[in-house]
Amino acid sequence: MTLLDAFSLLGGVGLFLYGMTVMSAGLKDAAGDNLQAILEKATSNKITAVFVGMVMTILVQSSSATDIMVIGFVNSGMMTLFQALGVIMGANIGTTVTAQITAFNLAAYAPVIMFLGVVAFLFIKNNTVKYVGEVIMGFGMLFVGITIMKTAIAPLSQSEAFIRVISGLDNPFLAVLFGVAFTALLQSSSSSTVIFQTFAVQGLLSYHTAVYLVIGAAIGSVTPNLIASLTVNRNGKRSAILNLVFNLIRAVVLMILIAIFPQILTAIQSLSPNDIGRQIANTHTMFAIIAVFIELPFMKYLVKIVERLIPVLPEENERMMDRSLQYMINVKKMPTSIALRQTQLEIARMGRIAAKNLRESVECFFDYDTSKAERIRIREDSVDILNDLIDEGMADLRDFAFGSEGLKHMSEFSITITDFERLSDHAVNIVEYAEQMLAKHSLMSPDARDELYMMARDAVEIVELAVDVFESGETIPLQRIEKLENRLDRQEKELVDHHIVRLMGNTCDPLAGVIFTNLVTDLERCGDHAYNVAYALSDINPKEMEMPGVTVVPIEDEAVNE
Repeated sequence: MTLLDAFSLLGGVGLFLYGMTVMSAGLKDAAGDNLQAILEKATSNKITAVFVGMVMTILVQSSSATDIMVIGFVNSGMMTLFQALGVIMGANIGTTVTAQITAFNLAAYAPVIMFLGVVAFLFIKNNTVKYVGEVIMGFGMLFVGITIMKTAIAPLSQSEAFIRVISGLDNPFLAVLFGVAFTALLQSSSSSTVIFQTFAVQGLLSYHTAVYLVIGAAIGSVTPNLIASLTVNRNGKRSAILNLVFNLIRAVVLMILIAIFPQILTAIQSLSPNDIGRQIANTHTMFAIIAVFIELPFMKYLVKIVERLIPVLPEENERMMDRSLQYMINVKKMPTSIALRQTQLEIARMGRIAAKNLRESVECFFDYDTSKAERIRIREDSVDILNDLIDEGMADLRDFAFGSEGLKHMSEFSITITDFERLSDHAVNIVEYAEQMLAKHSLMSPDARDELYMMARDAVEIVELAVDVFESGETIPLQRIEKLENRLDRQEKELVDHHIVRLMGNTCDPLAGVIFTNLVTDLERCGDHAYNVAYALSDINPKEMEMPGVTVVPIEDEAVNE
């Protein structure tokens, strides 16, 4: 094999890989946002999850792309590890389609296919046609790349050194390890399998050696997922390890089956006699299907293995609880009064999560802690997820025959959910203020910090009291809530006035001054939201209460990060 042949081989591999990328990008563009929507539909039904994973991977022509999306969903809490495993299993089947396609001998038509794709992609303005052209162009590149590879590797059949290397792969374990390493290098099991097909078609690999290379390729394909998991949380890491565990078990099971029942390989070969490329493609597909059928009944045990490898921490259990309904379970089957009460308790639980976030954000502002800031952001995501779950649960109540009081409660529930969600938004705002000051090495004067601390303490107290009132219906705390809300209103005006005095006296850091006024506004709005929550279900009209200075508090447009 000459140096020119080696360059040709590398060029063919490069064109093949680029064709895969182009085809995958075209398919993603053509499908638009539907891909993620499909993936989100993966339910606790394991068969559905497998099917979704398979369809997704066929569409994007990359199991790694599907698996990385799965890591993202698990990382955000939108998918459980059980659901993720089903999708991963399906992806392992879907990724075998590439080898099935390339097993067709379309080399003679590849240039024409690529030309048609280029014309559609470059000269047609319609986006749908452009995306389809991109897919066709990538498809043509695949076969042009394979043709170049076949031509380049033909001289290797005469190379004694290469023959010695290939002969060493007759050992099944060495072949598996080579498959792992080669695929980890290419970061695509589809690509490595197609290259193994090409070598086999040129007579450089025996079918039995290619079988073990394919087994190793499945393990090596996990490399991109492991790399992607480095930047995600522990649950995201578990989904990547889950993929690795599944493929390791798959490799062990398949090697045992082949050792005990060698007739399996004979049967697969008999499906396409005298066509080693198709035999390898069929082996790739059959092995994936067999592995899924064998491991599917043991999914929960695979998840437990991974949870042993990366133990679940207490805060993770808290997060899982926060992101699931605890009271609104089967509300459609409950009597109306009980369904309303369960909804009230669920919303109150959401309120306690938001209140905890506000309290910790205030602590973080005055004594910044990176881990606490991260927990606040995670809890904010939990509030958003719980918000959607409660909305969906309340939609299940639309067929109930509510009286006027029940309809009033349902209306107030919807408003209260928004109040709690915005309270949690304010908590994140407060953390961001602390981070901005740290990044710019900005400091507030002691007087400004003291004033903010007093106002923040009142804001946290009114929010926690409001949640108590909403949950219990007690009216005794309302008087305290009135005083706190009026005090927050006064503090907003007084603190801004004090800030202007400091600003005029050049005793105020400019950035700290901006953050000071923003934080004062956030805290006052927290009081407004708390006031609304406290009176949401109350029969007392604050306008009629014999209490000086009582007014209905309107919520102004949220201007800061909402």
